[in-house]
Amino acid sequence: MNVNRKVLTLDEFTLQQLRQFPTATGELSRLLRDLALAAKRVNVEVNKAGLVDILGDVGSVNVQGEDVKKLDVFANNQFLGVLQHGISCAGVGSEELDEFVVFDDELSNNSKYIVHMDPLDGSGNIDVNVSIGTIFGVYRRVSELGKPCTKEDFLQPGKNQVAAGYVVYGSSTMFVYATRRGVNGFTLDPSIGEFTLSHPEIQCPPTGKFYSVNHGNFFQYNEGVRKYIDGCQKKTKETGGPYTQRYIGSMVADVHRNLIKGGIFMYPGTTDKPNGKLRLLYEANPFAFIVEVAGGLATNGADRILDIQPTELHQRTPLFIGSKNMMIELEEVAKL
Repeated sequence: MNVNRKVLTLDEFTLQQLRQFPTATGELSRLLRDLALAAKRVNVEVNKAGLVDILGDVGSVNVQGEDVKKLDVFANNQFLGVLQHGISCAGVGSEELDEFVVFDDELSNNSKYIVHMDPLDGSGNIDVNVSIGTIFGVYRRVSELGKPCTKEDFLQPGKNQVAAGYVVYGSSTMFVYATRRGVNGFTLDPSIGEFTLSHPEIQCPPTGKFYSVNHGNFFQYNEGVRKYIDGCQKKTKETGGPYTQRYIGSMVADVHRNLIKGGIFMYPGTTDKPNGKLRLLYEANPFAFIVEVAGGLATNGADRILDIQPTELHQRTPLFIGSKNMMIELEEVAKL
């Protein structure tokens, strides 16, 4: 019988990568497969959310001051459960939790990695059937192996990530992850229940035709950002526009589109929220790592996102991220 080896599953792909490094332990590969397993479980509930009692608010507010959705809680519990029952994660920081979670047992204490995650990004779109997602970043511990992980492990700059990724729950479900070797995307094949390689070696086009920003906050942005947005809407020497606005309100969906097709995503600070709304550890750092590996850029308007030293778990940051040439145009026009 002939076996089709043209399409690799996520497990096959990670094992293939592992073979290139004879001294590797496979711990990171197992961790990525654990994350994919949790994503498949969440995907099942996302696909039938309208049929079960999982839509709507829980009635509580998370540490961000946002209403907690039932599916938020479900996703958070699934990822925590899978990672805790695995053998490749020492602890987790979650956007949904006030503090990081330490998996204090013998196997977990000897694990090399911790994970930061936003278990369900864009959850405000759940009730209206718009694409949502999961975001994660993986860091090598700096604390002593054999002991419980510490806060120091969770307050590392984004450049210390060894891997980062996201899942899009949309018309199809995709698992995209980056290591320093590259960015690869896998689409869930429901017939076999496996993520299969569909977007190998993703490169972010150096320029694109899309800009993503919340125009409702236009007059709260600083003058330079407003000038760049104006330029996006008309043909100018600086921007080369006009560009097409695409803003879904789900960061995973917006950045995924721009990563594949080229574009820029902006979530600037405002007069009301000068530090922006996005979380540095759970959203900005993972996407900055992915986009930079793919050839793009990411800043907070002054500094490279991946260079920022976090001081708190739920630290917020402005974010500008996308195609390299468009990011350069932004910096030149907005004088960031």
